[in-house]
Amino acid sequence: MTEDIKLVRKVLHRVCNDLLKKQNVVATGIGYKTCAGEKSSSLAIVCSVDQKLSRAQLNSDDLVPQQIDGVATDVVETGRIRALNMHTQRHRPAPGGVSIAHRDVTAGTLGCVVKKNGRRVILSNNHVLANSNAAQVGDAILQPGPYDGGKFPDDHIANLLEFIPINLSGGSGLPSDCPVGNRFASILNWLAAATGSGTRLQAVRIQIEDNLVDAAIAKPLDDNDVSADILDIGNIAGMTQGLLGMAIQKSGRTTEYTTGTIEQVDVTVNVQYGGGQVGRFADQILAGPMSQGGDSGSAVLDNDNNLVGLLFAGSDTTTIINRMENVFSALDLSL
Repeated sequence: MTEDIKLVRKVLHRVCNDLLKKQNVVATGIGYKTCAGEKSSSLAIVCSVDQKLSRAQLNSDDLVPQQIDGVATDVVETGRIRALNMHTQRHRPAPGGVSIAHRDVTAGTLGCVVKKNGRRVILSNNHVLANSNAAQVGDAILQPGPYDGGKFPDDHIANLLEFIPINLSGGSGLPSDCPVGNRFASILNWLAAATGSGTRLQAVRIQIEDNLVDAAIAKPLDDNDVSADILDIGNIAGMTQGLLGMAIQKSGRTTEYTTGTIEQVDVTVNVQYGGGQVGRFADQILAGPMSQGGDSGSAVLDNDNNLVGLLFAGSDTTTIINRMENVFSALDLSL
């Protein structure tokens, strides 16, 4: 084996630069040749390509020969190879997939850069940029988020522009229209008055109005501080409807680049927001375990880089995603 690899290495070093000049070739190395999907025991010069193309799609000069000086070659599709930047670091310009948050929130994910009335804005979740309804328009947004070391004013990248309020249960509730409940409360109030107590009761109904999105946008302080790219994914190609069985991808602050499959559509789900508050969301998309805490706000795309949804919740086994068409409609956004 030692003598074999020395021979292959000698050939590779001689032809490496010529191979890298060929269309789509992004790397060369020594590995075991793959035959019919199985790795063999034969050494080969392996050419990694951005995308495998048929012989008819390539010029003759761009074809990788089947062998070079008696050494077999192999072509493997790896996709574009990029530097792996830390998603929790400070980025200028900041792409989608990196840490961001309202100054009073820990950290979430910058989903992507979109347009509102022709101007570029940052898209993420309400609970990331607007502190689950508690923020005010104009509040400072930090990149990275405070949990990742973001500080005001040094890391102040944008101001909150708009958010869609989340309807949450767990408050005082609405007056009840139930006659039994109201009658029971009246009896208890009469007994309280008879014993000299000043306490009074009111029957209420707890109502969770369905939400469609957990979404907010922020206006960059400087347009040059944000990028249209999504880290580890690249440019957004467009927008499409998420369908059952569709392969999807995302780039997020915590789990970085992950892939999955849409396992359910037309999902209605109760989401815990802390403090005993629950938001019910309708018309959601459900995927498998492709996210963790801090990935909230990630843009979800199909494998052709079309926007599908906005990630906002999940568990150890599931990921919940707003439909992107609902997000764009609610905030009147465009690409």
